[in-house]
Formats: sequence, structure tokens, C-alpha cells
Amino acid sequence: MTSPEPTPDAKTAGSNSSSDAKTAADLIITRCTALVHDDQEQIGFVEDATIVVRGGRIEAVTTGPVDLPAAERIDARGQVAMPGLVNCHTHAPMVTLRGIAEDLPIEEWFNDFVWPIESNLQEKDVELGARLACAEMIRGGVTCFADHYFSMDTVAAVTDESGMRANLGQAFFSSQGAEGQEQSLDFALRHRDTAGGRITTSLAPHAPYTVDDADLAATAELAREHGLFVHIHASENRDQADTSLARHGRTPIEILADTGLLDTDLLIAHGTGIMERDLPVLARATGRVAVASAPRGYLKFAWPTTTPVRALHELGISVGLATDGAASNSSLDVWESMALTALVQKFTEGDPRRLTSRQALHHATLQSARAVGLGEEIGSLAPGRRADIILVDLTGPHTQPVHDLAATLVHSARSGDVRTTIVDGRILMRDRELLTLDVPDIVREMNERMPALIDRSHGKRIQDYDT
Repeated sequence: MTSPEPTPDAKTAGSNSSSDAKTAADLIITRCTALVHDDQEQIGFVEDATIVVRGGRIEAVTTGPVDLPAAERIDARGQVAMPGLVNCHTHAPMVTLRGIAEDLPIEEWFNDFVWPIESNLQEKDVELGARLACAEMIRGGVTCFADHYFSMDTVAAVTDESGMRANLGQAFFSSQGAEGQEQSLDFALRHRDTAGGRITTSLAPHAPYTVDDADLAATAELAREHGLFVHIHASENRDQADTSLARHGRTPIEILADTGLLDTDLLIAHGTGIMERDLPVLARATGRVAVASAPRGYLKFAWPTTTPVRALHELGISVGLATDGAASNSSLDVWESMALTALVQKFTEGDPRRLTSRQALHHATLQSARAVGLGEEIGSLAPGRRADIILVDLTGPHTQPVHDLAATLVHSARSGDVRTTIVDGRILMRDRELLTLDVPDIVREMNERMPALIDRSHGKRIQDYDT
């Protein structure tokens, strides 16, 4: 495989002399093409690369063979080694509702289907949904996800069992009273840095239209006090922003500023309603603010705007890639999100030079890692980073010939081309075989529970969607 642009040499890719030691490595991946970032964070590719993993971290990325024993070796000829993809915003257990409400405006989708059904949720439904979601993401090369949902103790247990990495937050609404926020904080503190460090946590207020200013301000104070991340929906679409202005005289982004949330480490889900007046507000933020973009859902709901990637980039705000929940997106496929992000930005900007394939890969890797607060740990193949690695097979007819490797990965490769998924140096999928989850058993039990879950005859809902 070749790329028409110069690629970093072995030193740029992170060659490490410690790999010359004769003590056995945990894992060595050989003969791959490695996607790397140079000192200016530009995407490049190293041919005939060897990746050495020890103690759950990447020890070296070099070229040619390495004379070093290893507990396990993978010959990755014809495959690209990449940082594992990150799904920066999802509701993993909602795979149970995939396809339950299609071709509807968002108000009807929420009020008549999703929230009445979620009133039925039992812990077992959340468990099975999380299991199936983790299986789908592992098979699609997602090694880390940011989840914002209910019964998160259960999701944490499934994450641990699956071997994935995750940032998890227990969602809450002001309609729950003080209990909702207390539960969110309790979850975040109990599960922070669990699963051998693979689970990090967030406070998870649902949105400015379901959480009042007092609770948002309290969340910001708790985040600062405890050093916690905050994950929230905000300015999801333009209608929300317009309604907020009409009702409160402020946009959702201005509400985040007024309540102190822009001065915390904050992940904003969607942001397609971010307005021109919001940009100077975001520029003044003192926290590490990021935005998660899930373009497939915006297209399905026929929203007139999308996440303003270029404007956010100019402010130094990372934009990570996401799918949202499978109930709205029908998929947890971050490969599709990457391709759609590139295409939608070209269309929106009216310029085929935005977003380039290399830029899209940067969003899918290092920017997504930063968006979930893990920019120093994952997102690139370099010494000292956690060994979250995927191997992508580009020998299929739909990816050949390869004239531009970055473009092939973004616009031709599919999630099904991922052959191997590795988290913390542990192989979770080898040659398309899942090693930590049993999909047939999950689906069988899920289908047995489906009639009770999807019953809407009670008419109850956990919340009203009224922006």
C-alpha cells in the first residue's frame, strides 16, 4: 500500500531503543502499514511497520523485523494498523430500540416512542443492550466510547467484561429532583478509573432544556471540586437554539457559559445549532471544551444545519466523531460517521477541499481521544500510549487499487474490514471472531424480552421533549 504524500520515517513514528532488549514483549504486530501522527499532528503512514506492545502500552513503532521474543505475534501483511476508533457520544443500551421509530420528526420520535418505551427499561434490558452495543463496536474497530444513559452501574460491568475502554456518565434531569444529580455524582466517583483504568467517568446532565440553570451551575461546581468531566447535549439543532433564545434570551451555549460549564472539561453532544453569536462565547471558555458530531442522525431527522467543524477548529475546539444511540442512528458505525463528516462538511462549506481524508482521520483518532478526555493516553500509535489498536484489511475488491491510502480508509473501507481489535494490548477480536462476548446468546435473550420492553400502552414517559 502506498500514499502519494511523504510519510514519517521510523523515528517520527516512534522507534524506541528499549525494543532491542531481549525480554519478551506481550504482543508484536509485524508487516503492517501503520497510521501515525508526526510532530505537527499530521497523518502519515509507515510501511512494513512493527509495533511492540508491553504492559498494555505501545513500546515502539518501527520498521522492519524486531529481534525480540513475544508472548504473541500477529502477521498483519496487507493490513493497516490504526489507533482504535472512539465513539464520542452514544447511548449504548439503545440498540434495543434500533428501528423502532423511523421517518419521524424528533419531537414525535421522542415523545411518542422513545421516552414511553424507556419508561419500561429494566436493568436486564440495559445489560443486554450494552452487551450487543459493545459487540457491534468491537467488530467495527471502536475501542473506546462515551456513554450517557441510565443504569450505568450495569453498563460499567458490561464494559469491564467486554474489555473495552469507556467514559461513562449517569444521565439526570431536573425533574428527578436532587436525587438525579446525586446519583450521577455517586456513579462518577465510584467508577472513576475502574476496570484497570479503562473506565473514566463524567457527570451527565441531560441538556439545558431538561436541566435548569441551578442544577447546571451545581454540576459545574461539582465537576471542579472533584476533577470530573461533564458530558451534556446542547444546541443539538437550530430549533433548540431558536427556542432557547425566544424563551430565555440566551442560546444553549450562552446558558452553558452563564452556569460555569464552559469553564469545566466539557463534551457537548451534537452542537448543530451553534450560532455565529456562540463562537466568541466558546472562544472565552477556560475549560477543555469539545464537541461530538454524529452526522447520520442529523440527516435522518432532516436538520438544516450540521456541526460547524471548521469554525470550531479555528477556535481550537476538538470535534470528535460519534454515532449517537442506535435508536436514532440505526448504527454504531464510526467508519460511516467519519465518511459522512467529510462529505457533509464538503457540502456545507461548498468546497471539496474541506474536509480532506487526512483531516477526517485526525478527527477519528486524536481529536476523538481528546474529546473524551483521553488525548494523552489514546488516539495515536506512539510509545507510551495505551495499546488500543485495530488492524484493517484493505485487500478486498472495494478497497483496491490503493492510490491514496487516507482516502481509501475514509471513503472505501468499511467497518467489516476490521480484522482485529485490541484494547490495552488485549485482543478482543481476532480475524473477525469476538473473544469476549457471545452475540447469539445476547440476541436470543433480548428478543425474549422485547414485547414487554416496547409496550407503549401505558402512555408514560420519563420526560417531555419540549425545547
